[in-house]
Amino acid sequence: MEHELFAVAAVMAGLSILGFLFSVLGLRFLVSLLVIAAWILLTNTIISSGLFLLLHNVVADTCVAMGDWVAHPQAHTALDDILPCVDVATANESLYRSQEVTSQLVALVNNVVVNISNRNFPPGLRPLYFNQSGPLMPVLCNPFNPDMSPRRCAPGEVDFGSAAREWKRFECQTTGPPGSELCATPGRVTPAAYGQMTAATSVSKGLYEFSPFLVQLQDCSFVRETFTSITNYNCPGLEQYSRDVYVGLVVISAGVMLSVVFWMVHTRHRRRRAMRKQL
Repeated sequence: MEHELFAVAAVMAGLSILGFLFSVLGLRFLVSLLVIAAWILLTNTIISSGLFLLLHNVVADTCVAMGDWVAHPQAHTALDDILPCVDVATANESLYRSQEVTSQLVALVNNVVVNISNRNFPPGLRPLYFNQSGPLMPVLCNPFNPDMSPRRCAPGEVDFGSAAREWKRFECQTTGPPGSELCATPGRVTPAAYGQMTAATSVSKGLYEFSPFLVQLQDCSFVRETFTSITNYNCPGLEQYSRDVYVGLVVISAGVMLSVVFWMVHTRHRRRRAMRKQL
């Protein structure tokens, strides 16, 4: 934008100089053309100045509203209706419930792995028996203890990121109608069961990874951090920049307006003098 302002100032200065020369030389037609061009440019400059003044006021009001909301989180501010935040206790309860769901999904998947896939049932015990065989599948790591505190993965467990890849090695090729498939090759899980297990794992992974961020959105802590950064680092420079731009445009507009008035007055004065000499 700085280069555009310099270009506008240069054009306006050029018009002012040309208008002054043409008016001194008495070139009324060229002065009239310059007056028309100058008024067009002046109109555009004034409109641009008004837009930047509006931008400056919007930026200033927005920054004040964000700063007030950050400084007084319990008070009723202008942003409360736009950002309805819940209290910390409710947000923490939501996080706890999401952790419970994650832990329950992991337990469900591990129940299938331990009690079905890794068991060798007799052929008559359908549908638990599907000719599963081979090395045992690893269980899925539960990231939470029973009290929902963080838990480290035990040796032999697979985490959310590697579960699908590791379990793929235990998938068998099947024969038979859908719903009654039997493994035709060594393996501990059918393709259908593998798909269901990986889907449940993906849901657990999503809850585990994004629940803290969603809770930050819910209690507005993430928004508060963002607003603090904007008000401290972006607002001062943006307010100064928008103010400088519209002030510069106003100065340029005022200078061109005075130049146009001077051209018109000087040209009319020369025309009157010429008429007096003729008389």
